[in-house]
Amino acid sequence: MKIINELRTQINSVFVGKEKVTEDVLVCLLAGGHVLLEDVPGVGKTTLARTLSRSTDCSFARIQFTPDTLPSDIVGLSVYNMKTGEFENRSGAIMHSMILADEINRTSPKTQASLLEAMSEGRVTIDGTTYELPQPFMVIATQNPVEFLGTYPLPEAQMDRFMMRLSIGYPDAAEEIHLAKNFLEEKSAESVSAICTAADIIEIKNKVKEVQVSDNVLTYIRDIIDATRKESRFVLGASPRAMLALVLASRAKAFLEERDFVKPDDVKAVAVNVLHHRFSLTSEAKIRKENTDSILTSLILATKIPME
Repeated sequence: MKIINELRTQINSVFVGKEKVTEDVLVCLLAGGHVLLEDVPGVGKTTLARTLSRSTDCSFARIQFTPDTLPSDIVGLSVYNMKTGEFENRSGAIMHSMILADEINRTSPKTQASLLEAMSEGRVTIDGTTYELPQPFMVIATQNPVEFLGTYPLPEAQMDRFMMRLSIGYPDAAEEIHLAKNFLEEKSAESVSAICTAADIIEIKNKVKEVQVSDNVLTYIRDIIDATRKESRFVLGASPRAMLALVLASRAKAFLEERDFVKPDDVKAVAVNVLHHRFSLTSEAKIRKENTDSILTSLILATKIPME
């Protein structure tokens, strides 16, 4: 846990005042999930991604999504070599451990879909040949929830691939002053040094897999998922993939709390961020200005907590 504590401290020294967001991103990293950062420009989404990649010494690529970005720009393509008379693979930007998919909703659905295999299976297929991606592999995608002109909303299948959707929010007064001081002192993501390696992260992820999830806790998670399926204000309930994501995130959360077993409190700590982007409200709920997070919170509180 020493490495994780040092990672948390270093990230928070640059990504100021958002300890909870840092914690959730580390949960996703250790659980093998991906993160969607949905917030207005300039609140530190890129800083967070860069600081995490540099702190873990993982290869990093930033993909600026635009309407003319092609799937081949992401996954790569085969190019004919006239000297050898053979096709050669030209890797795309996806062949890195950490990917910042910047403004992912500004590219076409076809290009968005090129990420699905990578996010689900950790590999890409080019002209019938499959290539494994570097490990650990994590996509940190961003989108602006305010500016919708020229955007392509992410379909449900794409949203379901993200383990969490997080919002950073504005810093408070003290945090913003601290941020300005860091800027004046040129303390940025580029100034941090590696605390661990990709191999260390893989080793830690293997330790996370040893965290025990009892049948009672699995039943508790299943009851929460079932409650979303019975909720009349949701168009659709949570999928089995959502349940598995909640199990994995709860296990990683327990590990960060330095426990070798999952408690219901771990489930409650991550449940809203794991689930809320997977639902659409009914027309009636939208008219009444219902809030997805509030509905989820009430469902979780109403679900019976298992005995220890």
